[in-house]
Amino acid sequence: MGRRRRRRPDPADAARALPEAIAALSRTLPAAPSPETFRRAKFDRPEAAPALWRLLFRVLSPLPADGALASLALEAQARWVKSALRSQGYPRRALVQLPDEGSQGARELLLALAWLLARGPLPERLLTQSHVRLGDEMPVCECEALASPGLPAPGVEAEGCVDIRHVQWLTGKLRLRWRNLMAGQQEQCALLGKIHSYTRGCHSDRSLGHLSVPETELLRDPEGGRQLLQLLEKENARLEAALEWRRRELVFWQWMDTVLDACSPEDSPPTFLPRIPEPEAGVAGLLVRELQALQEELREAAEARRAAWQAAAGGHGPEWRAARRALQAAVAQDLAALQRSWEQDQGRARPHGPHRLSKKN
Repeated sequence: MGRRRRRRPDPADAARALPEAIAALSRTLPAAPSPETFRRAKFDRPEAAPALWRLLFRVLSPLPADGALASLALEAQARWVKSALRSQGYPRRALVQLPDEGSQGARELLLALAWLLARGPLPERLLTQSHVRLGDEMPVCECEALASPGLPAPGVEAEGCVDIRHVQWLTGKLRLRWRNLMAGQQEQCALLGKIHSYTRGCHSDRSLGHLSVPETELLRDPEGGRQLLQLLEKENARLEAALEWRRRELVFWQWMDTVLDACSPEDSPPTFLPRIPEPEAGVAGLLVRELQALQEELREAAEARRAAWQAAAGGHGPEWRAARRALQAAVAQDLAALQRSWEQDQGRARPHGPHRLSKKN
């Protein structure tokens, strides 16, 4: 039997695989840029920069892209993208140094998009945020969304003194809007409860037992079913594109290696660190010397107090050392019990994210 010859990859197939992979990725993204935009971005063409600025703004925005966000100027979107990437730890300084007008830096924006894709399942997260909601959903608890301050503001430091009355006014305004939001959510829940009560027994699923607001709208306006069908078809197309992207993802990353090779290496550190100015002559130099002298005095005083405390602690004898060991063992036992309980709770469903509301008797 002759040895089976291995088939070599056809260069024409490889050339076709890259546009197909980029097209699949584009169909999963909200702004849906064309593969030609990615090709121009590799060569840092300025005509590809505005589309990538808008794409990153849509990807990084935690809010749905409604008319208010979409109508923002390109300059405001560019500033927001820089601030959002910096808050997430994006390591390249070249992006921050780009002008805010949004007409340059297409290659850097392509690298930023690849960095977001490499961090986690970005297409899946975007599909989850924009999926068609057939039921009545309400967010239960989202720790990351509550811990984050919302849209990160551009890094502009305040000059001069801050008016405390203005801060109090902003706090009161925020508190009033929070109360209005809570009142609106309570009214929404009351209306949903009425709809669920009036439509009890109309749903084919016995676990639900009632209709949701979109299903009730379909009964009132059957023509709306066509729009819902179109939305579901678009969502299915995006899901198919996400599956195709996962199959062709390796081709995209091989192409991104060539994009990274075309970039100039950076001498800056991989993280954003505060810049410490060099001490100047005159008053600044005198201030630096005084601070160094105070730091030396503080270190000597701390060492003296530490030595005194160690001498006093060592004089308690074996009883004090035995009590200390018992306390350390108790703390270690409590930490082990806490870790075991945390590991057991990992498999349980956590009440985070949107959940469908259903009225129970």
